[in-house]
Amino acid sequence: MSRDQTKKDASTSTRKAIINLLKHQGGMDVVALSSQFALSGMAIRQHLNALKEEGLVTFEEEARPMGRPTKLWRLTPAADRFFPSGYSELSVSLINSMKEAFGNEGLDKLLSVRNKNMQEQYLQYIGDTSGVKERLEKLAEIRTNEGYMAEVKDQGDGSLLFIEKHCPICEAAAVCTGLCKNELHLFKTVLGDQVHIERGEYIMAGGRNCIYTVREHHSL
Repeated sequence: MSRDQTKKDASTSTRKAIINLLKHQGGMDVVALSSQFALSGMAIRQHLNALKEEGLVTFEEEARPMGRPTKLWRLTPAADRFFPSGYSELSVSLINSMKEAFGNEGLDKLLSVRNKNMQEQYLQYIGDTSGVKERLEKLAEIRTNEGYMAEVKDQGDGSLLFIEKHCPICEAAAVCTGLCKNELHLFKTVLGDQVHIERGEYIMAGGRNCIYTVREHHSL
């Protein structure tokens, strides 16, 4: 392999890693990115500018107490192609066909069957795991395997955040809101009656993540 090809492959690998990190972390400046990759600020800027030319990243300026504003780099929607898509085009086509064949009522029944099957799969995976946090972490494992990049964060006040950083069914959910509605019901069922769960930030409403606040009823 030529030196130029090796260098090109290394650059491609680094840019994919930057995309993945920005997906997980959200807005990051050059200093933060440099510390993650042990690269100079100049090298990181070159990668970011290349990604910007491809339409994969953009930036916004954030004011700082001292000095000039800092550029916070974020992914654009075009970067979603690097993450699981859930066969979005096929899903959208099937949803539209089901609506045409069975109407909204028939589609709702099909979604209900889907939700029931997912509920059984999730409950089987979680098993007899006790504790809200432990059950949430199991749920995060399932959802991450399905492409949602899920994690659990302890808020320190008795509540937990369940965060999904990617939506592999976004295009399908845009034409079938029942998918998201059913997912919230699915989470409530799987986590149990002792848990209160509420969705705050929402990807389909323009949020960066889907974020759910979870509390046990006795801590409300």
